[in-house]
Amino acid sequence: MSGLHPGTIAVHVGNEADPATGAVAPPLHLSTTFRHGPSGERVAGYEYQREGNPTNDRLRETLKALEGGEEALTFASGMAAMTTLLESLPTGASVLFPNDCYSGLRMLFEEFLPERGITADTVDMSDLDAVRAACATPLSMLWIETPSNPLMKIADIAALAQLGHAAGAVVVADNTFATPLLQRPLTLGADIVMHSTTKYFGGHSDVLGGALVFAKNDALAHKVAHRLHVTGAVLAPFSAWLTLRGCRSLGARMAMHCANARKIVAFLAAHPAIERVNWPGLPTHPGHAVAAQQMRDFGAMLSIEVRGGREAALAMAGKLRIFTNATSLGGCESLIEHRASVEGPNPRSPQNLLRISVGLEDAEDLIADLGQALG
Repeated sequence: MSGLHPGTIAVHVGNEADPATGAVAPPLHLSTTFRHGPSGERVAGYEYQREGNPTNDRLRETLKALEGGEEALTFASGMAAMTTLLESLPTGASVLFPNDCYSGLRMLFEEFLPERGITADTVDMSDLDAVRAACATPLSMLWIETPSNPLMKIADIAALAQLGHAAGAVVVADNTFATPLLQRPLTLGADIVMHSTTKYFGGHSDVLGGALVFAKNDALAHKVAHRLHVTGAVLAPFSAWLTLRGCRSLGARMAMHCANARKIVAFLAAHPAIERVNWPGLPTHPGHAVAAQQMRDFGAMLSIEVRGGREAALAMAGKLRIFTNATSLGGCESLIEHRASVEGPNPRSPQNLLRISVGLEDAEDLIADLGQALG
């Protein structure tokens, strides 16, 4: 189905009618093992669920088509996807990470990668001169997260891909916040796209998963696939089926998420109790021009910095009635979270910062809820 828009791809690729029955909804294959011949020959291409599953293969086809890659792998979680990829690097490898990023990734490269002899450095990925200086020596991997979590910084994927490749690096982009409906890093020069499919792909806060999509089905893709099969961080078939189900409504949900976010940002940006709104759709955002160039829309993730510090932020969060105080994002319900409180013993987020995932409720109700909480 080449040449189709992403919304159409999300509905149809991987969700084709079952050839055996004609069922429009994809079948769910739960079997852990598959019949093979006496010498191990695979009768229908499968042997054991950990090494391959028809439902997972459908999801992989969807992800490949959406991101424009040659290979996709699915994992039990976003963290499993990141860990499997990074642990496929050899001892002595060096990776450059963004200084604003998901706290789970930060714990991974601060606590666990050094045990494997992998060097991790950080830089402000929105500062190309700083990245260029950091790439002065050979680099194994350059990791991009745009928009970043939780400050919503924007990184120029095309420019960073050029810098990373010149330094000998594999360029990875975390596309969780944007999804391929809004941004396609592989078309901008990235080599690998990472997703926490738990978020917008699942879309209903009820399924955990992760994915890697590779621009080329090359030696690194094979190495990561082999490590996934051996170490076993595979996505369960029912989770794959739920994620496929979420893909079918992804285009409609992202459109409404983004429309709601735009209205909420307009309200918050004008409110005297809010010191700053971090959302790349604002013309005043430092990365707005880059975001407008590489994104179809600006997404439904934002963060706000509340006047009065930590206590004022917590007081506001505690007064909300429709927004739920909870971790995660991308579901139908709007969520808010004081990030510094959940980032562990060494939080990096400002103490007055609240991260918001704008859901699918009526925007007027969400704005009224924010208004009463801010007073």
